[in-house]
Amino acid sequence: MIIVKNDENSVFRVVQAVEQGKVVILPTDTVYGFSGIVDLKCFPKKFHTDSLIRSIKGRSETKPLIQLIAKPEDIYDYTDDAIPRSLLDKWPCALTIIVNIKKECPLADVQTTVAFRCPGDEWLRTIIGLCNAPLYSTSVNRSGKPVLSRVADIRNEFELETGLIVDDGDKLHSVPSTIVSVQDGMMHVIRQGSIVV
Repeated sequence: MIIVKNDENSVFRVVQAVEQGKVVILPTDTVYGFSGIVDLKCFPKKFHTDSLIRSIKGRSETKPLIQLIAKPEDIYDYTDDAIPRSLLDKWPCALTIIVNIKKECPLADVQTTVAFRCPGDEWLRTIIGLCNAPLYSTSVNRSGKPVLSRVADIRNEFELETGLIVDDGDKLHSVPSTIVSVQDGMMHVIRQGSIVV
């Protein structure tokens, strides 16, 4: 199923699909991304959307998935790391920050570090906030293949494998997010994208 981003019911329809554990394809402040709700201990049902996304992308897909959050301060629900103010003040934008997960956090059972982004798209942040959990995000492509930027190509390749596609037009010249790792208060650029730090 495909809907248009500026439809008046688009937020509701995305939230409904995500809360049912479906993998959706959403426009972000960078490229189109596969998204799904992050399983937390507070949820009575596990959806394992990270595994579903990896299955769609292909067996060789092993990279950790970025998690999108609604507000910059939400990152402190998951980490005790000292994040430089100069970095955090850039959010919301196309900047991904890798941090250590605090031991009492629900995510700690799965991994010790997580890459978070507070996206620059207000529509997307609204969806994340209504879901009361981060959303996974990773580029729309088969593992090892180029990222798809045309809606027609995305639809032809993935419509039957996903619960919903949101059309925001082609994104032919989009640049992926900058990825920065924070260790002991120091920043290390992992991938230079559209944001300079």
